[in-house]
Amino acid sequence: MRPALKAGLLTVWRNRDTVQIGVDPRRAVALTGMRGAAGLLRLLDGSRDRRQVLAAAGDLGMDAEAADRVLTLLAAAGALDDSLPSGSALPAGAWARLAPELATASLAHRDADGGARTLARRQAARVRVHGASRASLCIGGMLTAAGVGLVMATGPVVQRPGPTGGLRSQPPGRAADGLRQRPPGRPANGLRPGPRRRPDLVILADTHRRELPAALVRHRVPHLAAAASEAIGVVGPLVLPGNSACLRCLDLARAERDPAWPLILAQLAGQAGTDPPACDTVLATMVAAQAAAQALAFLDQGASAAAVTNGTLELVLPGWQWRRRSWQTHPRCGCHHQD
Repeated sequence: MRPALKAGLLTVWRNRDTVQIGVDPRRAVALTGMRGAAGLLRLLDGSRDRRQVLAAAGDLGMDAEAADRVLTLLAAAGALDDSLPSGSALPAGAWARLAPELATASLAHRDADGGARTLARRQAARVRVHGASRASLCIGGMLTAAGVGLVMATGPVVQRPGPTGGLRSQPPGRAADGLRQRPPGRPANGLRPGPRRRPDLVILADTHRRELPAALVRHRVPHLAAAASEAIGVVGPLVLPGNSACLRCLDLARAERDPAWPLILAQLAGQAGTDPPACDTVLATMVAAQAAAQALAFLDQGASAAAVTNGTLELVLPGWQWRRRSWQTHPRCGCHHQD
């Protein structure tokens, strides 16, 4: 182990004897009796193993037993990371580029490996994003920047941010930066032949073929819905085929409250893309960020970590407050009995 103070936490002194690692009390830890230990803290940069740290502390005139005790207390408090964890699958060049993601993962999940295992899981993941909206492009870009190994974009011509922050059209067949676009002739149902090429998650962002969710349920592919229109953003549900409510469950529940809902759905399929959506830049970005956050929660920690399993997160302007709505599997859906 090469001990390093956890990245992202500032070191401050409360008084001459008490050091505090981190500023916000929800993350910070404080150790007292640390007078004369400032030199030891400077040694915790990940360049030395524990034995070398103790030897260097001795050269600074610090008692080896006291230095060892400080390291033990820092580790127990969750303030130390192993700068070179064993079994890390991250490529060497990815460490610097993904430093903010590593630091955040380490703090959020309280891992002692500097976030390496979390980022390794992301690097191994395949995510397909369906849609041609502002939000869909943002989702793909965020997931790529967060370290997801392969993000595939599927959809018609999309819009991408211009150099001055505006939007510009992207020519057909050209992938957005950091994304891969489905080549012509490849299946458009979000699946690829063979188990090794199946995506770990499909994100349905605004526009997609109406039969796609049913195909994903049949093939047991987890998928997350995200949409923004009429000045309302909705993220969810995260569908875990056979284990949680699917999109058809939601439609059946709505139809029980509104008998005209099936007729409305049929008309929506024919009107997609005819009018500009009431989704401004901030709403699209917030929906994309929430969708990316829920996708990463699923990839990092599994279905139990996502807030949108059997639920949706909904944002209604001008309130700008996310609210959760719960949904249950519908007894008439049959999604729990797919072959």
